Amino acid sequence: MKREKKLQELLSSWEETYKKGQLTLWTFLALQEDRMCVDEIRDFVIRKSNGTISWEEQSLYRALRKYEQINVLSYEMRKGNKGPYRKYYFLTDLGQELYLKFIKRNIKLFYSEEIKKLLNL
Repeated sequence: MKREKKLQELLSSWEETYKKGQLTLWTFLALQEDRMCVDEIRDFVIRKSNGTISWEEQSLYRALRKYEQINVLSYEMRKGNKGPYRKYYFLTDLGQELYLKFIKRNIKLFYSEEIKKLLNL
């Protein structure tokens, strides 16, 4: 039992670190589908990750402001479904290029036969 508890603690710690590092990727994935407000981005991530990935709303707002400052993301104001105007975010051309290069350099690795074998897939 002690070993299982230790394993769960280590796994939780690793997953927490992993999830924090996924914020940019999941945000950019969401914005591949359409322009989205913060709630829609959050819901997309939760839905597509089967509930395994989520962040505090403030973390997402901070990240979006950072992406906007470095010109990889922008927004347009639109009337929201729930009342006032809201920011609907989208990737700029630079953001789209960054996303595609990241996927090519980092994600496509997991599709190689060698890595699939190591992952026991």
